[in-house]
Amino acid sequence: MGDNERVSKKHNVVIIIITVVSIGALMESILQGWEFWMPPLIIVGIIACWAIHVRSHLEPRIRENIFLIYCMLVIFYHGAHRSSLYDVIAFSVLVMITATLLKREEYLVFLLVEFFAIIFMQIIWTVASGAAAFSSLEFHKILLQSLLEVCCYRALRAILKYERFVEDELIRKNNNDETESIGLEDFLVNISHELRTPVNVINGITSLMLKNKRSEDVLIIRDAGVRLSLQIEDIQDYSEIQRGDSRLEEDRYALASLLNDIVANYNILAKNDNIEFIIDLDPNMPTLLRGDSVKIRKIIDHLLDNAFKFTAAGGVYLKITGIKKEYGVNLIIEVSDTGIGMDEKDIERITRGRYQVNQSRNRKVGGIGLGLSIVFGFMRLMKGFVTIESQRKKGTTVRVSIAQEVLDPSPCMSVADKRFINIVFYLIPNKYKYQAVNEFYKSLGTNFATGLRLNLYAVPNLAEAKKLIDKGKITHVFIGYEEYVLDPEYFEKIAHENITVAVSKRYDFERPDDSEIIWAEKPASGYQMLRVLNGEAYSSKLLPEEGRPKLDGLRALIVDDEPMNLVVASGLFKEYKLDIEVAHSGAEALTMYSQSFYDIIFMDHMMPEMDGIEAMKQLRRIAVQNGKNVCVIALTANAISGAREMFLQEGFDGFISKPINLNTFERVMNNLLKSGTLQGKGGAR
Repeated sequence: MGDNERVSKKHNVVIIIITVVSIGALMESILQGWEFWMPPLIIVGIIACWAIHVRSHLEPRIRENIFLIYCMLVIFYHGAHRSSLYDVIAFSVLVMITATLLKREEYLVFLLVEFFAIIFMQIIWTVASGAAAFSSLEFHKILLQSLLEVCCYRALRAILKYERFVEDELIRKNNNDETESIGLEDFLVNISHELRTPVNVINGITSLMLKNKRSEDVLIIRDAGVRLSLQIEDIQDYSEIQRGDSRLEEDRYALASLLNDIVANYNILAKNDNIEFIIDLDPNMPTLLRGDSVKIRKIIDHLLDNAFKFTAAGGVYLKITGIKKEYGVNLIIEVSDTGIGMDEKDIERITRGRYQVNQSRNRKVGGIGLGLSIVFGFMRLMKGFVTIESQRKKGTTVRVSIAQEVLDPSPCMSVADKRFINIVFYLIPNKYKYQAVNEFYKSLGTNFATGLRLNLYAVPNLAEAKKLIDKGKITHVFIGYEEYVLDPEYFEKIAHENITVAVSKRYDFERPDDSEIIWAEKPASGYQMLRVLNGEAYSSKLLPEEGRPKLDGLRALIVDDEPMNLVVASGLFKEYKLDIEVAHSGAEALTMYSQSFYDIIFMDHMMPEMDGIEAMKQLRRIAVQNGKNVCVIALTANAISGAREMFLQEGFDGFISKPINLNTFERVMNNLLKSGTLQGKGGAR
């Protein structure tokens, strides 16, 4: 409860006591026939006090002074009459309780003095006027009332004194706790900085070892180092949030590029056929946004990490959509899973910042349990919203909403020519044990087709799929591995004809040698489907040995701000005997190129501080100054129709979309070798 709310509740009680005291004095004044001009004044006083309370324009302490002074005036008026001598204590004690409630100790003294002043005045007035004589009973009554007034005064003062003592102790304890908390956070910050250096050394050395010789043991060491560095980063983020040191660093970013980086990392996590991973990006989301993409990426990472961590089987569904607003768009990120779920108490604990719902559960699945706490901290910083829907054993859905500025409102996905596209989306009903997973896939297909306004026919069985395909109007077929194995000869046959067939394959599946089918890696996504429609994804059948590009000994530089993308690209390109080095930013690439020479540079597009286009142009200026030519290839997750032409117009020598398809890579390299743009050793062999 906030301070304003507490003050308001106290004043509500005070105004009721004032009203009771005033009405009591008003009724007695009328019944006893006292001064006729006083009742209207009392009524005006009540109305004024209520007006001051309701409007609350004045400071709380000023309002309290007005209320208590008004009460003292009413008590004095009431006590000034001989007939009310024995009633005044009731009014005085009521107002003393009011002063105690407001913690105004000085008014206890004022009220005590006022009470004895009234008693003394009554005695002097009675004796001096000779109007009446005090009997021994009356003196005893006066004495008893005086003792009662003093006892009430002392008791209420003792209460106030004890409350002050409790408050002081609480403040002292909070100060101690805060000091200890700051000390702990300083320790966490310091230790995370100290640990980061040796961990980076381990990661760097293992990367160099892998460059020379690939070893499973070295891979394990490197992966452990990467996980540890991410956990250190989590500790730093959590500490900064707790200390209030976390700051927004806004820059332009593309959702397609952000998701591609996430997929590169989660390919390892999702390589489990017990868990389906589906990414559903609204095709009409703006191409370029402005915001803190690093924190948004971490939010998605933590939500996915939690989903995978607590889901043994079923699926994880990442949905990204938006709501247009005057200031731009509300970016909505939704992660659903079929995991163990939570009850209402768990959700309440999480929303209050108790990040570990079940410590024993966290020990079973690993991790340090800071993910959701960091998500809530970042969302508060970005003034966003988080909602959690969950049931025990039925999974969880976490939804976040963040306001983002729109830099380029054009849709993040577009099809080169949708006029002649007709799609069959064949999914066996209830093929997954968890109904939610079936719904995830249906939503992906429906949202993709609706967003791009494509003709998509969802069919539940092979007979209906064949019926539509055999009519001759179908151009693309999207199916899963389970659908493919029902009649592989049929799908291979139509793939050799004029129909593009894409299969979401199992991780342990080995494709047929002569297959013309596009074997799509998981996770399933709309972007993956779009690449098929735009002709950017090809069958997995590589060129024969004599047709593969000869790149032996060429020096290559791969530039990407996402470490996992560098690992993936380096691993793929090494098969072509390229001498590979990597740079983590455009600025680092410029420095490396100034100090050394590279035959070919693979440049990511969306990078912070300096994007790929600007880096490419500066590289060319350096090359001209040194009298050299440089071949620069764009590596991008840009899913817009015409992206290739746009990059070529900007000055790139070639274009390869992410995730990298080796068939596409070979075609691009062969074209560059044949045109002479890339000086290889004998072109294609």
